[in-house]
Amino acid sequence: MRQLAEVFWRFLALGCVSFGGPAAHMGYFQNTFVQKLKWLDQAAYARLISLSQFLPGPGSSQIGFALGLRRAGILGGITAFLGFTLPSFLLMYLLAITDTNPQTRPLFSGIIHGFKLLAVVVVADATLKMFRTFCKEKISIGIAALTASALLWMPGLWTQMGALLTAASVGAYYGRDRSQQHVESGRFKWIPLLLFILIFAGVPLLSKHAVWLKQFAAFYHSGSLVFGGGHVVLPLLQQTLGESVDTDRFLLGYAAAQAVPGPMFSLAAFLGSELSPGNAFTGALVATAGIFLPGFLLVISFQGAWESLASRPGIAGAAWGINAAVVGLLFAALYQPVFISAVVHSRDLTMVLIGFFALHTLKLPLVALVAGFGVAGLLVSL
Repeated sequence: MRQLAEVFWRFLALGCVSFGGPAAHMGYFQNTFVQKLKWLDQAAYARLISLSQFLPGPGSSQIGFALGLRRAGILGGITAFLGFTLPSFLLMYLLAITDTNPQTRPLFSGIIHGFKLLAVVVVADATLKMFRTFCKEKISIGIAALTASALLWMPGLWTQMGALLTAASVGAYYGRDRSQQHVESGRFKWIPLLLFILIFAGVPLLSKHAVWLKQFAAFYHSGSLVFGGGHVVLPLLQQTLGESVDTDRFLLGYAAAQAVPGPMFSLAAFLGSELSPGNAFTGALVATAGIFLPGFLLVISFQGAWESLASRPGIAGAAWGINAAVVGLLFAALYQPVFISAVVHSRDLTMVLIGFFALHTLKLPLVALVAGFGVAGLLVSL
């Protein structure tokens, strides 16, 4: 119980201040659980990152779930998820049930814009830290640079998957001789994988018997098929939900999901509330459970076997290449969509530069930056 309490409060604290999306979350986790608390070493953390890149679902939340799983078993993983997701879940639910009066929308939009500028700062800082950690050789720097170039030139899911596979192949060849600490052999768990498949195939057949099952099935399928994190889930949810949610409300929820701390998949809480006007809170719970569950089932299935495999020379080299490619992914994500969706005026870039200096050099608390950017965005909108 003491371990579970520690896991919950650690992740709840991060869930309250983790702005910036998956790229920034990986930096927060590394700083807190690897550097400060020493829950695992850098090599084990790198293996978790590489695993999350190959599994569908919310990448940073899967890493958080895996960290809790390592610390305190299945209950630890669930507790980590609850702590990290609770703040964003509540904020998105409250937004969904709040009537955003047209007269207050400019002020609200200004605050959102300020938070989006803060996201640029946080992602830039996290990307720099990840670069220093995973790109120490010419080959790894080259992998990161080519991955970023490919995604900036031709963005898309297939480019991302191709870059990761190419990086894994290059890493398996050139990084094979990297020294690795032996990891005790873990076992692949079949039951969670079978449960993942059973729910994926079975829930649509049962959805005609209850509205909440139909809603759960829609979000479960989205969480099962999305690779690449929160930004990729947007078009998939739009396609799945069709015209069930008004476009303006959908985009409002998406903008807010980028501005609030915690996982972007908390957009499901907003959409679930919109789809269940008579019982908004239940709708938010069903949608959130549906979109996160498939990724967590896959983590439980693969984590033990993956860590064992990733300690072997060839696989370790592939993981090394993947981690370098992830840095390239973060560089590309820093520009598109984070930077270009936030920085539209020279004053925006000025705020970003000042914020980066305050966070990276002055080491100001993130809470202070959240308040500062929120107020600055509000003042600019007046």
